Amino acid sequence: MNKLTQPTTLPNKLSGFGDNVFSIGTMRNYLSEGAYRSLAATLVQGDAIDPAIADEVADAMKTWALEKGATHFTHWFQPLTGATAEKHDSFFSPDGEGGVLARFSGRELTQGEPDASSFPSGGLRATFEARGYTAWDPTSPAFIKETNGVAVLCIPTIFCGYHGEALDKKTPLLRSGHALAQQFKRMAKLFGLDASGRAYATLGPEQEYFLIDRQHLARRPDFCQTGRTLFGRLPARHQQMEDHYFGNIKPRVLAFMAEVDSELWKLGVPAKTRHNEVAPGQFEIAPVFEEQNLATDHNMLVMTVLREVAEKHGFACLLHEKPFAGINGSGKHNNWSVTGPDGKNWLSPGDTPHDNAKFLATVCAIVAGVDTYAELLRATVATAGNDHRLGANEAPPAVISIFLGEQLSDIIAQLHNGGAKSSKHGGTIQVGVSTIPSLPRDVTDRNRTSPLAFTGNKFEFRAVGSNQSCAGPNVALNTIVTWGIDTVCSAIEKRLAGGDEFNTALGSVLKQLFKKHQRVIFDGDNYSQAWRDEAARRGLPCAMTTPKALEVLARADTAALFVKYGVFSERELLSRHDIYADTYEKTIMIEAECALRIARTQLAPAGLAYAAELRAAGQAAPVSKLAKRVGNLNVKLLAAADKLETAIAKEQPAQALVAMAAARAAADELEALVPAEQWPLPTYAEMLFAC
Repeated sequence: MNKLTQPTTLPNKLSGFGDNVFSIGTMRNYLSEGAYRSLAATLVQGDAIDPAIADEVADAMKTWALEKGATHFTHWFQPLTGATAEKHDSFFSPDGEGGVLARFSGRELTQGEPDASSFPSGGLRATFEARGYTAWDPTSPAFIKETNGVAVLCIPTIFCGYHGEALDKKTPLLRSGHALAQQFKRMAKLFGLDASGRAYATLGPEQEYFLIDRQHLARRPDFCQTGRTLFGRLPARHQQMEDHYFGNIKPRVLAFMAEVDSELWKLGVPAKTRHNEVAPGQFEIAPVFEEQNLATDHNMLVMTVLREVAEKHGFACLLHEKPFAGINGSGKHNNWSVTGPDGKNWLSPGDTPHDNAKFLATVCAIVAGVDTYAELLRATVATAGNDHRLGANEAPPAVISIFLGEQLSDIIAQLHNGGAKSSKHGGTIQVGVSTIPSLPRDVTDRNRTSPLAFTGNKFEFRAVGSNQSCAGPNVALNTIVTWGIDTVCSAIEKRLAGGDEFNTALGSVLKQLFKKHQRVIFDGDNYSQAWRDEAARRGLPCAMTTPKALEVLARADTAALFVKYGVFSERELLSRHDIYADTYEKTIMIEAECALRIARTQLAPAGLAYAAELRAAGQAAPVSKLAKRVGNLNVKLLAAADKLETAIAKEQPAQALVAMAAARAAADELEALVPAEQWPLPTYAEMLFAC
């Protein structure tokens, strides 16, 4: 062993990785050998949980949690609000002799009833039906969450209604993961592989966020109530110089990042990278890839930790998709891949033609699925906040397309013409399985403008919003790919039944499907008008707003897809449409009311006061000209406020958006004229450059 491969002593912060997680390593010290092996098999191999061990596991968790200082436990779940939820219950009960006993049963571990009456259900349950149940998800380890010195045992759970309807984000994610695994095992058998191993999707979500000095938050009602600035003028310098991206991290921010990493490591979240992002005050954190369900849970924890640690350092962490107009918004790059039952990443080009055949078959399934269900994928990122972000400096997913890279696209083109013979970057292709080539592992550059880009061993879905749960987009992605794998396998099986050899059948199926769905492949600049025009000529769907994008969730063909693979019932899917549409309208109306109050009680008074000062300053031409300009802007601002009030009264979100835009245009121009000490809101220049 040389010096480079010798183990090293970890720093104290790193040596505590997973300290607050009831992990496989931790449970070994608290469980009997039989219970340990049973629970480990569930965590590692996906085996069904053995109910007989529930009491022992619960007692072990209680003992461990008490040692960590926790007095309460909670079923930690993810309702359709898009956030996490928890109700804390104490371990302690009176012992009847004036003291207390610590108790935690298998029943309390595996099932809870937090009350479902006030969570959104989209018609899945009546308002008077209060029962909702949480059920332990043993594939995501329990953990201790510490907030201001208070420790609570958090048990990840699903959340369902009295009749089993999914009222959360986790349940359909688990269902879609199961459906995906079944189809990949089916494909493995066709390739002559042992399909007894576990197949599963993996995820690595990159999280973007802004930091501002917390002192500004109290003076910005729009930030406090909506998460974004409803008014604000760009400073002379913002991101034009492109010097913030990957720039030197300021000491105060670095101290914050270090504590975030430390807290996440204790929770077993494998935070890996941290850096400055494009806009001033914008940053990013990214983890190592994990199994998809766990990665989704961990991303929810990342958002919580970012907010909590930011407060300790005097910051406010902004997770809105577009907190500042005119500069880079914040996304959550959803890096998706899949591990087959052979333990290999099926989106990583292999060393042999046989491995490359699996790779191309998987890519083909994804291309076919995304082309067929592009509208569904678009709907999963449709929110009021994301409507402000998508486009401009970010990938515009109003048109969903796939980037494969020059070499891979060239090979697919060759397959269209009868067989791949050469590689643009790899010389002669090694032909071993019909027309399937041998590919070098690095087969693509990155395309940051593409909504769904292949980046070497994964697909990066760049359209997910910063504050969104990863669950929704991944439920759709899993189901779409499940359909694609099913389509590929069914076509191969049909040809095999007709007498074709496997290699011949595979080559024919890939050629046919790539040709049929090639319209969704685009390797150029997705920001350009030329692509939007070309996409229209290709017949690709384009939903520019959230209400339009959500329509697909109410369609029969979408319901049929989810029902076929057991991901959603028709009622469950329709409930999502209704909840997301309702959330969109409520968000717009909250913003409208907030904007109206700010315009009338803060901005207009400042503008009117300054106009009065100018009129009193005399009739010199420059002063009169300025007074007239300020006066006209005051009139425009107040007129827009009147229209905004009407839109609110009539509950018209579309009209409210128009009126808010008009009010903002007038106010932002006023901001450039009113003396700085008289402007009532902290400016972009003050907020963006504090970090």
